[in-house]
Amino acid sequence: MENIDNKTVAEIVTENIKTADVFKKNGIDFCCGGHVSVQEICAKKGVDYATLKEEILKIGGTPKNAHDFSTWELDFLADYIINTHHKYVVEANTIITQYAEKVAKVHGHHYTEVVEINELFKEIAAELNSHMRKEEMILFPHIKEMALAKKEGKNIPTPAFGSIQNPITMMEDEHTGAGDILRKIAELSNNYTPPTGACNTFRALYNKLEEYQNDLFQHIHLENNILFPKAILLEKELI
Repeated sequence: MENIDNKTVAEIVTENIKTADVFKKNGIDFCCGGHVSVQEICAKKGVDYATLKEEILKIGGTPKNAHDFSTWELDFLADYIINTHHKYVVEANTIITQYAEKVAKVHGHHYTEVVEINELFKEIAAELNSHMRKEEMILFPHIKEMALAKKEGKNIPTPAFGSIQNPITMMEDEHTGAGDILRKIAELSNNYTPPTGACNTFRALYNKLEEYQNDLFQHIHLENNILFPKAILLEKELI
C-alpha cells in the first residue's frame, strides 16, 4: 500500500484486512461508516493523521493464509458470509443472552449498566435474526442467481423488489442500527472492561460481547464494502 491520502477507510481495509486493527484501535468505523476519506475521519475524531498513516503504511501485505475477499465470486462470498458470520451470530446470540440475563439479575443492583446492556443485546439479537433471514431468503439468493446468470450468459427476470439497490439500502440501514447498538454497549461496558473482582460469568459476558462486535464489524465490512457494491455493478452489467 503506497499511498492512502485519497482513499476511504473502506477501500484501505478491503485492500488489506490487517489495517482494520489500526482503525479499531483509533475508534474509527471501517464497516458502516467506512465510505469517508481517512484524513476526513481523522480530523473528525481528533486522531493524528500522520501517525495513523505511518502505522498503516508499516503494515505488510495480506498474509498468505488470509482471504482476499475482493477477488471472490459473489455467490461464493454470499455463502461464506452465511456459513461463517450468520452461523456465528445465531450461536453467539444464545450464549450471550444467557450470560447477559444472569449478570443483570445478579449484579444489576450494583452495576446498573449491565441491566441496560442486557436490554440492548436482546434488541440487537432480535434485529439481526430478522435481518439475516431477509438476506438468506431474498437478497442473497438473488445475488447468487445473478452470479450464475453471468457465468451462463443468461438473462434473469426482474425481482419483485425492483432494483437490487432497494433491499441493499434497507440492509445497510439495518447495519448502521446494529453498529450503533454495539457502540452503546461498548461505551456502557468501558470497552468491555469488567470491574475489578468480577465473577467469571461477568468476565465471560464482556469477552464474548467484544468478540461479537469484532465479528459483526468484519461481517458488515464484507457486505457493505465488497458484496453489495459488486452486486450493484453486476446488476447493471446484466441489464
